[in-house]
Amino acid sequence: MPLFINRDQIFAHQVHLLEHKLRSKEERILELETENAILHLRLSESLGKLRRDHEEDTKCESHHQLQSNTEKITQSALVKLLSNVQAVKQDLSELFAVYASFASELEEQSKQLLEKVEQASCCLNGHHGDEFQNLQDRVAALERSLEEEKERCRSERQKRKELHNMLVELRGNIRVHCRVRPVLAFDHVQTSGSGPASSEEVISAISDDTVMVNCLKTGMPVQNKMFEFERVHGPDDSQNAVFEEVKSLLTSLLDGYNVCIMAYGQTGSGKTHTMMGSQLEQHSGIQQEAQQGIIPNAAAELFRLLSEKPGESHAVEVSVMEVYNNEVFDLLARDEHGNAVGQRRDVITTSSGTSQVTGLTYQPVCDASEVMQIISSVLKLRAHCPTLVHTDSSRSHLIVTLTISSKSPNALALARRLQSAKMDMQRSAQREWWSPRCRRANPSARQPSYELFASPASSPCPSPSLSPCPSPRHSISQTEFRTKLQLVDLAGSECVGMSGISGAALWEVSCINRSLSALSDVLGSLAEQRPHVPYRNSKLTHLLQDTIGGDAKLLVMLCVSPTQRFITESLQSLGFGTRARQVQKTPRRKNHTLKVK
Repeated sequence: MPLFINRDQIFAHQVHLLEHKLRSKEERILELETENAILHLRLSESLGKLRRDHEEDTKCESHHQLQSNTEKITQSALVKLLSNVQAVKQDLSELFAVYASFASELEEQSKQLLEKVEQASCCLNGHHGDEFQNLQDRVAALERSLEEEKERCRSERQKRKELHNMLVELRGNIRVHCRVRPVLAFDHVQTSGSGPASSEEVISAISDDTVMVNCLKTGMPVQNKMFEFERVHGPDDSQNAVFEEVKSLLTSLLDGYNVCIMAYGQTGSGKTHTMMGSQLEQHSGIQQEAQQGIIPNAAAELFRLLSEKPGESHAVEVSVMEVYNNEVFDLLARDEHGNAVGQRRDVITTSSGTSQVTGLTYQPVCDASEVMQIISSVLKLRAHCPTLVHTDSSRSHLIVTLTISSKSPNALALARRLQSAKMDMQRSAQREWWSPRCRRANPSARQPSYELFASPASSPCPSPSLSPCPSPRHSISQTEFRTKLQLVDLAGSECVGMSGISGAALWEVSCINRSLSALSDVLGSLAEQRPHVPYRNSKLTHLLQDTIGGDAKLLVMLCVSPTQRFITESLQSLGFGTRARQVQKTPRRKNHTLKVK
């Protein structure tokens, strides 16, 4: 039987074998590639190690080289330093030799001088002993005479204070000065309703105490009116001449009286120039002394007077306020960022009858320049508004207050005397009063002179109905002796038709005129000695209560315009000054032992 061979199976078997061999070859190739990769890694590690070894060898060589160079440099520096030290030693040795020679020469000269002094002393004792004794006696006599003159000077100074205050009282506690400004450029500006002669001068200072007003009316003869004041300044008077008539009040300030100096007048009459000085030259940094107003001059004079009292302790604080729309604003108050902002404050009357501003900011000052720096820094906060009369019209009343606190023994002795006088007054006044702290029971009764016993620091009103009696528990000897100087630049009184104000600014004008009218009412009440003085009708008068009534010294500086254009406002200002002069013109009985010694 023939053998059958299946070729397909044979071929399949051979293919299977070949595939098996192929897989074996591929696995071997994979193993060889893995071994190759491992060998490459080992080779790279070996090369890296060789490079690191080479770098370390290089670093070591460079370090050794650097160390050797450093040693060489250090060695050379030490050699140079050694040579310098040796040179310094040589110089010191030479200097010591020179010093030793000088010391020996000085010692020899000292011995010679001592011998000469001994010889001169022996000669003086031997030949001029009587003359030397006479000289010693004359020196002792001169020292005794000097002490006597000092005591006499203190006594004369005290007499001068008393005479000065008596003179002030004779001239009136409220004095009025008038200043007529020169004709300015805006006086020639014609407005609606003004005639061709509106710039003609109709007000002039004819003497040191008299102002003449020529009243011009169409078809009527000229009528001359005369106004008399304590002092009248013409257009040619300088700022220094104005202050010379004012500075005597500062002596009263240090004698224990509150003092107020205010400028009153219409817008554009020169109030701010009189009180502050020339603003143009202040801003340019070339302000001259002759252009400084009452406020900087008063600050300088105050510190000059304080410097003449070295035996007494004084502290001065300044506060700056404005009364705008019948509200009091503290111009020295600052916000959380330290910027000056005007904050509203309230005015109250304390139990002792004095006015006080709650939360008011006080800044201590040491000289006049510091005072003016503080004032200048807050003047930009003051309310201003241009009008037809003045391009930079002030719309608020500016009040600068300098408070002087005294801790001198004389002040404390005065405080004790005042306290004793108050206690005696309370015991003697019980027949007219219900209790030591009540108001006056009979307003029609005769007004007693309570201002005699008032503390100069508080200066309450002359009528007891205006100020409560001091409490027996209140011992002023335990508090500081305080007086204050208030310098006031009032806002200008004006006519709405003249200034051209309209809209919201009408309320400002209304508040200004009402506060000035309240001030006129207060002075009128003081002149007529009414039982009630309406200080609280306005924040301005309430704020100035301590420096208007009682023993306080008030000076009103009337500022008037000289031209026909402003004749109505000028006559109003002159009439206000005339009424103010009627206040306390007659001298009053006062116990001068209660003043500061």
